[in-house]
Amino acid sequence: MTEQAAGKHGRRFSRRELSDTVSPAGWRLVLAMFRTDVAVHSLAEAGAFTAAVAAAIDASAAAHVRLDARPDRVIVTVENLSVPWLGQVEIDLARQISAIAADLGLETLPDVAASPRSVQAVEIGIDALDIPKIRPFWKAVMGYVDEIGRTGPQDALVDPHGQNPAIWFQQMDAPRPQRNRIHFDISVPHDDAERRMAAALAAGGTLVSDKAAPAFWGLADAEGNEACITTWQARD
Repeated sequence: MTEQAAGKHGRRFSRRELSDTVSPAGWRLVLAMFRTDVAVHSLAEAGAFTAAVAAAIDASAAAHVRLDARPDRVIVTVENLSVPWLGQVEIDLARQISAIAADLGLETLPDVAASPRSVQAVEIGIDALDIPKIRPFWKAVMGYVDEIGRTGPQDALVDPHGQNPAIWFQQMDAPRPQRNRIHFDISVPHDDAERRMAAALAAGGTLVSDKAAPAFWGLADAEGNEACITTWQARD
């Protein structure tokens, strides 16, 4: 990050500062995002909360907020999609959303004791001897994009919709044939399977098996790490 970039997006906070600032309100710093649960009693209550947030926040800040509404909770994420760090804009958004929840008699305070787990983010690590060679395959087969601000041949890949785990690559010095192999099932719409498969093959992948198609196509990257493109078809 350059000083010019830091000035444009505001002061660069330390992770400790970010955590200490939002934790009292029930938010947690996870990777490069603020995340919290808002407990609700129904999908209607979840909808009312998300509608209140959408109506209250400034349009220019709306892209920084993701709301995942469930019948028992709304999972709220605040992040900056233009730079890979959080600043005053995101801090203010978290505080504003907490105030909106309070006005509705809700809290941005995850009840860890009553929940299966705390808020979290998931990443997938892939060990590789030649990261630049296999990275294009995983970008294509998952439908991912480069992480904001990190577009190098060994950098992480992310879901453009922010829905699924990020993928990062760990450099290996030598083959480890006894290690567990990595396998992903990527379930896609039935009318997108062939396009996704073609992109993966064009990115250096190989077709391992189409025996179970169109339910499953088995693919592999240049080092033999496997993934399946799957659809709902031919499963009955």
